[in-house]
Amino acid sequence: MSAPTAPRGWQDAYELPDFFERLEASGGIPVLELLEDLNERSDLGLEADGVVYHDRGIRVPGYNATFVHEPAGARGRPAFSVEVDTVGPRNTWAKFDGTNSWDAYLLRTQGLSAIAWLSDEEYQVEEAEQFSSKQDAVLNGRFSFGLFIHAGDDWDEQVERIQRTDAPAYLQGEDGSVVLPSTQSEFYQYVDSSPTSFRTSGGGAPSYLGLLELEITID
Repeated sequence: MSAPTAPRGWQDAYELPDFFERLEASGGIPVLELLEDLNERSDLGLEADGVVYHDRGIRVPGYNATFVHEPAGARGRPAFSVEVDTVGPRNTWAKFDGTNSWDAYLLRTQGLSAIAWLSDEEYQVEEAEQFSSKQDAVLNGRFSFGLFIHAGDDWDEQVERIQRTDAPAYLQGEDGSVVLPSTQSEFYQYVDSSPTSFRTSGGGAPSYLGLLELEITID
């Protein structure tokens, strides 16, 4: 399910209009280039030295990430993927069902911003009873997938944290607490999944999340 990603919520949530149409037209959108474009067009003052991929509380720091359009995706469906330029010898990418109805949002609060994507399907199942719109849901931190944007000392802290372990990722709870596994096998124990199940279904992710495949490993 979605998990609150900022204990105090976000101050601003802006829908990125036609994001997935632009992704299909261009074939790929690097996140740091997207932020530069948003700064140039809207003078948002976004600062970025790196990103942290968020998947239901799993966190993977990377120097950049790229959205990739995949017209003939996994299992014969249109799809898009998010590929992370990870810190260290890690491999992180996720593939999503392009037949779901997705919207992308820019979120901001003091000292932190994020790109989140949420489908109509997830919203209807998990959030519609509590929030009047998808934008209201993500404003309150209710999204399963996103990229947190870090700069300066905050980014240095992310790099130092992941370099202390031989695990492919760390985990962050709803209360902000951090779990740092020591190895890849310990990581699978924490997420309660086998390597095969994790790769092919994101560790048993419900179908309405639209997650087709997930790779989070370390060489």
